[in-house]
Amino acid sequence: MKMPGPDHPITITPAGRRWRARYQGHVIADSGDALVLQEASYPPVVYFPREDVSMAFLTHTVHATHCPYKGDASYYTLQMDGHFAENAIWSYEEPYPAMAEIAGRLAFYTNKVEVYSPDDAEAAQEAVDAPPVQAAPSVDDIVLHTDSGSGASQREHWPPNVSMPRADDGAR
Repeated sequence: MKMPGPDHPITITPAGRRWRARYQGHVIADSGDALVLQEASYPPVVYFPREDVSMAFLTHTVHATHCPYKGDASYYTLQMDGHFAENAIWSYEEPYPAMAEIAGRLAFYTNKVEVYSPDDAEAAQEAVDAPPVQAAPSVDDIVLHTDSGSGASQREHWPPNVSMPRADDGAR
């Protein structure tokens, strides 16, 4: 374990404004309680409280890394609308004592997930225009709605998501 110091400074400060994370047009994290970690000359990293992240879209992976200043990081893969961002999110569940403030919080790789402040007018408008996030059915739920081999669904069909096809949808 190494301690931050003049040769490798690390600061953790309250973000001071709202931060969001967006993936595939969906806001998956939104927090007014984010922290910003600034480590040496690296770009700042926003850490979100777990309760402000849509955890239903995240799957814990076996990938792990070690930082001599922060400790062991665990990773999550993000799945949404058939798209995957493998190991796009990390968390220090039990960081070293000097980094205790980030314990259990989540951070996103910005080359995979957009992290922004809605104070940025352009990003805020894009978030407003994005479709709402809907939880995807679980794999078990999907399997139970498929053919069991008898030609019939194993469960009652889901309700339709439209009342009638539109005449202008190209069907003839």
